[in-house]
Amino acid sequence: MKGKTVIITGGSSGIGKACAIRFAREGANIVIVGRNIEKLGKTADELRVLTEHVLTVTADVSIYRECEFIITETVKNFGGIDILINNAGISMRGMLSDTRVDVLQQVMNTNFWGTVYCTKLALPYILKSNGSIVGISSIAGKKGLPGRSAYSASKFAMEGFLETLRTENLKNDLHVLIACPGFTSSGIRNEALGPDGIPQKESPRDEQTMMTATVVASHIYNAVVHRKRDVILTVNGKLTVFLNKFFPALVDRLVYRHLAKEPGSPFKN
Repeated sequence: MKGKTVIITGGSSGIGKACAIRFAREGANIVIVGRNIEKLGKTADELRVLTEHVLTVTADVSIYRECEFIITETVKNFGGIDILINNAGISMRGMLSDTRVDVLQQVMNTNFWGTVYCTKLALPYILKSNGSIVGISSIAGKKGLPGRSAYSASKFAMEGFLETLRTENLKNDLHVLIACPGFTSSGIRNEALGPDGIPQKESPRDEQTMMTATVVASHIYNAVVHRKRDVILTVNGKLTVFLNKFFPALVDRLVYRHLAKEPGSPFKN
């Protein structure tokens, strides 16, 4: 990774920040993208202990012209792009019948369209470097989760988009990785939108029992190095995906019961 340029959207916290630290330790040029300039600055200070080659870009990936700015600034500072990690994302929790349409749109705009915009704009540079495009998906992109309609839809859409991109470029030596971390202690649930669009502030799950963002970042780093197609993490995640292939109706019931036990669940057990 020494000297390679890595863009990480949603790079100021959670899995994105952990990936930035992991790649920085290996000598990569790091570009972290986020909407919060203060968080970006604090993360950049931590990264500069590891490498002097750090660029922060304040941008909202759901806005195309801001994605153009991300790519322009990266190329201007580092001359090209080797790896794009599409990590920026927001979650939601609420029954579809109770959730405002603009909340659904907001999730899709960040999680799906943000990936599309950044990937489309970075693709010419990554093809030139025979590099990697990474999508941080979720088990929710393999199995629709009740109470997370927009989040699951955005991750299903991301995976379809990236699988198509991979197939289109079979002869171009483009590496496309779809990573599904499973439940990870990353802070995403604290900022998950409720049916009214207001962040719920508190995670409904015990974050201390989950896989850490640092562990997830190591798996992603190794998958990029070895140019793997897919990574599915956590035992529950792997089991869910496997069983859903053969016993989807059973998994429907198991997933329903599991998520219904969350504090404040929008549906009954």
